[in-house]
This record gives sequence, structure tokens and C-alpha cells, in this order.
Amino acid sequence: MNGLENDFSNEIMNFISGKNFKAYQVMGAHQVKKNGENGFVFRVWAPKAQQVSLVGEFNQWQQPGLPLHKETAGIWSLFTTQPQTGQLYKYNIKQANGREFFKIDPFAQRFEKRPQDAAILGDLKPHKWHDGLWRGRHKRSNYFERPLNIYEVHASSWKQHTDGTPYTIKDLTRELVPYLKKMNYSHVEFMPLMEHPLGASWGYQLIGYFAFCSYYGTPEDFQDFVEACHAANIGVLVDWVPGHFCRNADTLPYYDGTPTFEYQDYQRADNPGWGTLNFDLAKPAVQSFLISSVMYWLETFHLDGIRVDAVSNMIYLDYGGRPWKPNKDGTNRDLAGWHFLRKLNQEVKAAYPQVLMMAEESTADTKVTGMLADNSLGFDYKWNMGWMNDVLQFFEMDPIYRKDNLNLLTFSWMYRQSENFILPLSHDEVVHGKKSLMHKMWGDRYRQFAQLRTLYTYQMVHPGKKLLFMGSEWGQFLEWKYDHGLEWVDLNDQFNRKMQLFTQTLNEFYLKNRALWEIDDQEKSLEVIDADNTAETVLTFIRHGKRKKDFLVIAMNFTPIERRNFRVGVPYAGSYQEVLNTEMKEFGGTWVRHNDLSRTTKIPFKQYQYSLTTTLPAFGTLILQPQKITLRKQRKFK
Repeated sequence: MNGLENDFSNEIMNFISGKNFKAYQVMGAHQVKKNGENGFVFRVWAPKAQQVSLVGEFNQWQQPGLPLHKETAGIWSLFTTQPQTGQLYKYNIKQANGREFFKIDPFAQRFEKRPQDAAILGDLKPHKWHDGLWRGRHKRSNYFERPLNIYEVHASSWKQHTDGTPYTIKDLTRELVPYLKKMNYSHVEFMPLMEHPLGASWGYQLIGYFAFCSYYGTPEDFQDFVEACHAANIGVLVDWVPGHFCRNADTLPYYDGTPTFEYQDYQRADNPGWGTLNFDLAKPAVQSFLISSVMYWLETFHLDGIRVDAVSNMIYLDYGGRPWKPNKDGTNRDLAGWHFLRKLNQEVKAAYPQVLMMAEESTADTKVTGMLADNSLGFDYKWNMGWMNDVLQFFEMDPIYRKDNLNLLTFSWMYRQSENFILPLSHDEVVHGKKSLMHKMWGDRYRQFAQLRTLYTYQMVHPGKKLLFMGSEWGQFLEWKYDHGLEWVDLNDQFNRKMQLFTQTLNEFYLKNRALWEIDDQEKSLEVIDADNTAETVLTFIRHGKRKKDFLVIAMNFTPIERRNFRVGVPYAGSYQEVLNTEMKEFGGTWVRHNDLSRTTKIPFKQYQYSLTTTLPAFGTLILQPQKITLRKQRKFK
């Protein structure tokens, strides 16, 4: 050693052995004072490189630059007083084969704006946070028993300025945070905010795992955004991509001339479907790198959760139809990815127990959520892609065929307890010719909006947490475009404006009714009244909260025919008040007044001794709440 590493030898060895989960404190570039001189210390991992040099604005990018010294286990380091804060830099890597490449600093915390990708010198100063009340409240509560209704956002296409430039995170702090509050969302989830060079990747092909994307602003700006959200009682979630990375030659790929971050086997490293390279998740240093990335975002930005993208790509060797060889057990499970994700969740939960860890995973072959001791991956929530696909298929269908396909809506009831689910209506469903959610709905424009209201209501009353992609809340007709702002001009139309009001009202209804979120993870949260009414294509069921009187009766009509004197079985005698009707005029429907208070009669319906009658609107949903009921346990009919 040259003396530079003495104070950090343990941290560096832990990085190499896969045990340093705050490697950003050691690796990268940091301002230090050494021997009375102020300067920067640089550390980079390039184990097979012949030489690593520092180049940048401080020396007009002239090669060979300032040579780094090779230290323990492939770590190269340098202390120098030459570069100044704010200057750009890269590493000149003389690779194992003797070729020289400029490469980014994998641990850089700031980059210049794309398409350029040099790192910017300068540590992020400690932020004085004022969100202690928010964090303390969530630390003391069980997040499974709290509402979770997520607004999914792509940062640069939510809104754009009149000159076509995208909103920055500062702009979003001024406008998005009040909008989230107005619309009654509990959380906002961003598609990746880490540094990425290509907007068309939507942020899912990363280069800077420790850097807030400079296209959106500065890391300090994002800290201010999170603080503003927490002050408004809104949580902040961010997508993160540990499975694969951008293959631009001057970034992470073959960093020292050999497979460094990627797998040695090119068939495993190559990800042709996405034009990326897969991380070698079995390599301890890569584990340190990736888990440190999550820890950096949680610590630096006080995030409330991380959504891990493309989990299937990490846990199945044959994902996407790529060539593969069975693992040592003879199966298609990618043991490296499986063990990495379990390690990730274990370490995050040990450090931040109240942070939500969410997985985007589309199969049912691996237990994703739950305790690690139960052989799961250890996530808190999994996106229910099956629910999304089934429900959208149903709503795109001509109503004449729906009576034979009601199971598309109810099949998810059968497996709802198999995982802790989030019900997503996400960005993936409104691009690539799939049409917007509103455009998917069957019929003319009036009927499309009526069914969209019922779709969103079904999402809200179905067990599981919720996610809706931006623009869908008012029924934007056009597909989402990553390089254009949303069609806010739609709100000049009364149908879109009333649809937005409906979503706002539905979100508020969800927040206020504990029966819709309090015991989501328990079997008793859902009680089926009638799932067999295929003749009329109507579903009736109950959502329960913890308290006996805390329940809602839901009746959903999926046809264009109004159902008068419609009978619904209920668990207790008494009166029931209509508290939500999706066909009210203020929401874009035709009803000007609610159904009258419904009183039960002792007319049995299926397993219930008591029932009531009401009128179901065409393509509409009613939600009834008990008013005065007798809580005697009734005898159930067989």
C-alpha cells in the first residue's frame, strides 16, 4: 500500500468480498484533506487493468493523465490537488489487452447532461432534513395496514414547458406535489431517476447507479422534492434496475477489458432483448456495488421504497428465450440472481425496516414476498401482472361475451393471498400500440368513460395495493410518449375533466375507508356474495376492515343494461346507504341523485338470511355502507 488506503483497508476488502453496503463512502471521488492539503481522493475497481489514469478538464483531457496506484484486490487510487470542484473527469483505462478507453466513474454522484457522460467533481453536502414527523409515524406503524395508492410518473414527460423543454425536478416540486395532494394519492413512484444516457430507455438502461439524472436537475433538488412530498403526507418510491445495464462502451461494459460487472459467460451476460448486459450477480464486488446503490438512495434521499425492475430476468436462466444451461440442480432457476435478491432484501430491511421493497415479476414459479425464512425472495410487495392482464382483457371485450368470461375478474380472488400484491395499471400498458386505458374500453366515448370508472373502482375495491400511471386519471386518449408531455389540453373537455374528478373522489374514498386497505393481507378481507351471476354479468362482494361494522358492499354491473330491483345478499339486517355511484352526473354519468337508503328484508339470498334491493346503473358500480344494522350473527344457508 502507498498509505492512501490504510484508513479504508477494511472497507475495501469488504467491498471485494461482497460485504460493504456503503461503498460509495470509499469508492468514487471524495474531497479530503491530506498532509495539510485540500484535494480529492479517487478510487475505482478495475482488477485486470494494466493502468488507470485520471483525465479531465483540469488537464484539458490530455493523456496519459494522472496515474492511479494499484492497491488491494484490484482497487486503484489517487490523491491529487489538481482537479477542482465542478470540473469534469473520466478514467483512462489501459485494459488487459493493452487497448485504452475513457470510462466513467461507476461511483460518480453527478454527471454532465446527456448525451455527454463525464462525471462532475463535488461531494453532496449533508442535507438538513425536516421530515422527522413523517418518518417517525411510519416507523411506528405497520405498512401492510396502511393505504398504498401510487401515482406512477415518468419525470420528464409529466409536463413540459411551452417551448418543449421538460419539467425539472424543481418544476415538479412546485406543481406535481400539490397535484398529488389534490388527487389524494398516498405515494408517487418514479420510473428510474438514476443517470441514463438515452431517454428512449425510459430510464431503464442505467450508467450512474449513484447519481440523480442531471437531465432532471441536481441531487439537492431531488432532496427538496422528497421533503416537500413528506410535508404533504406523500411517500416517494423509485424504480431501480439491478439486473442489467447500458452497454455504451465508455460506461460499465468490460470495464477493465475483461468481464468486470457482467458475467464471464457471454450468453449469460448478453441481453439482446433489451440491448443491455446482465450484471454478474454472483460476483461479491458486484453485490457490494448494487446493494450500496440502494443504500445510497435510501440514505441520501429518504426514499420510502424501491421497486426492483425485471426480477424475472434475474431469477430465470431462460428468461426471454435466451440460450441457457440448467443450474447445478438441473432447473432453470438463476441461483446467482435468487441469492442476490434475498441478500439485497435482508440488508435493506436490517438497515431500513420501514422501507417498502417491491418487485416487478410476472411469473408464479417463485415465492417473491414474505419472510426469507419461508424461502421467498423477501420483498414486501409484488406487482400482480396476471390481474392486470386478465382485467384489461375483460374490459376490452364486447359486453355480449363478458358473461362467459366473468372468471377473468374473479380468478385473482383465488390466489390473492399467495403474495402481497400491488395491482398495477402501469406505463407498460399504454405504449407500443397497446392503446391508452381509456382507448381500450369497449364502445363509444360515453361508454368508454363509464367503463373506465368501473375499471378503476374494481382496482380500488379488489384486495391489494394500487398503482395508476400518469394521464390515466383523466382518461387520456393518446398513448403515452416518453418525449412529450401529457395531453393536459384534454381537461378542456368535460368528459376528461369529470373523469379526473371521479379519480380524485375515488382516491379520497379509498383513503377514508379502512375496509379497503386495513387487512388486505388477510383472507377475511374479501367476502363473496355472488360471483356466479353470469346471466346478468354482475359481481357482488364485501370488503372488510378489522372492526365488525367496518365493511362495504360492492355491486358491479359490466353490461349496458340498467338492473332495477336488483337483489343483494347482506350479512346483517338493517339499513345500507349508497356511498359511491360511478354513474353520477358530476363524474360524467347520467344519474342526478343517489339511490334511496336500502333496508333489508328477511328474504334469503344464497348464504344470507337478509337481502336488499337497489338499482344498478348500466356499466356502473355501487358501493353501500351499513348505517343501522343488527350485529347478530346470522345462520348461513347451505
